[in-house]
Amino acid sequence: MTQPPQGPWGQQHPQAAVPVCPRHPDRVAYVRCQRCGRPACQECQRPATVGVHCVDCQRAASAQQRTIRTRFGGRARTGEPVVTWSIIAVCAIIFALPYVLPDRLWIPIDNALIWAPAAPWFLDQPYRFVTTSLLHGSPWHLAFNMYALWLVGRQLEPLLGRLRFGALYLLSVIGGSTAYLLIGGLDAPPAVGASGGVFGLFAAYAIFIRRIGGDPRQVLIIVAINIAIGFVIPRIAWEAHLGGLAIGALVAAIFAYIPFREARKQWSAIGAVVLGLGALTWLGYLIG
Repeated sequence: MTQPPQGPWGQQHPQAAVPVCPRHPDRVAYVRCQRCGRPACQECQRPATVGVHCVDCQRAASAQQRTIRTRFGGRARTGEPVVTWSIIAVCAIIFALPYVLPDRLWIPIDNALIWAPAAPWFLDQPYRFVTTSLLHGSPWHLAFNMYALWLVGRQLEPLLGRLRFGALYLLSVIGGSTAYLLIGGLDAPPAVGASGGVFGLFAAYAIFIRRIGGDPRQVLIIVAINIAIGFVIPRIAWEAHLGGLAIGALVAAIFAYIPFREARKQWSAIGAVVLGLGALTWLGYLIG
């Protein structure tokens, strides 16, 4: 082991002070960062192609790396589709609540989430247009919607990114509620379920397949069959299916045909869709 230089009487030279880690001054650090040259203790060392880097240099290099994106703006990341799984989890938890909570606790929650056209909630409680999609009438209703959401959501969310995917689903849900109001009228019973959002995602999936030059006929056949089922089986809000389908296709067209680098144009068009849905809802209450 090399001894530090000493003076004629054995004193250590001041310039030969033991190096310490800048982030942990109480730790001796003889290893230096290959980029900045500062000492780095074992905790602050990060393996590099040559030698090691300190944690600060590694963070700076990571920040400078160009983010890899898909053709439609999604970040090229690994892992699960967070937004899709979050929607599924919330719907499943809400469906389970009446089985674990007494009626005196569950009924107020249910009344706060559900939406019916006859109730004038558009002005003071517009959130019900969305929260009603979190409720489901039966285990089969929940299972079908969540399975369909998982199938298409895990494809679309990485493609669009979490923000755009969330906007697509949210506006599809609102579109379903708006269409239910316009077609069903104020006398229509309460409508629950995520079907409007799911149909919007299927429409978007077909749009993106077509945009990249693929054949969307298989997806369209599935959508057509499910729409037909809505007309055959009673107590299915087919109006919400059509509304979600239309708005999902419109929002998907915005994200598919306006380049994601022109984000201002994209979100301006999305804002116009929101205003249009608000105007249609207002019209529905006026003529209803």
